[in-house]
Amino acid sequence: MNSTPQPAAARQLTGWSVAGLVLLLPTVALAWLAVLAGERGSRCLTYGEQCSGVPDGVVQGFFLTALAAGLLAAVWPRTRWLPARSAAVAAQWLAMLTTAALILSGA
Repeated sequence: MNSTPQPAAARQLTGWSVAGLVLLLPTVALAWLAVLAGERGSRCLTYGEQCSGVPDGVVQGFFLTALAAGLLAAVWPRTRWLPARSAAVAAQWLAMLTTAALILSGA
């Protein structure tokens, strides 16, 4: 076992990555709940009218990107390539927030 202390930045990146993974499903669920509670979302669900103009697969692509980047950042060796890990965490959060924004815009 490695007994050397980890830098604070590495621990912080792990925390942000895990927080993003934990918050991913609740963020998506709450965004869908907010959309379906509105008139446009309920018409889309009930009658198939006024549904989103976002191309198929875009929301799912951003969701999977957030999931993959979060898992990559979580399992990445903590002391190696810290800038690449930082970029993975930034991509994770950006993809998660983009997913929520696309859903809230009427996807």
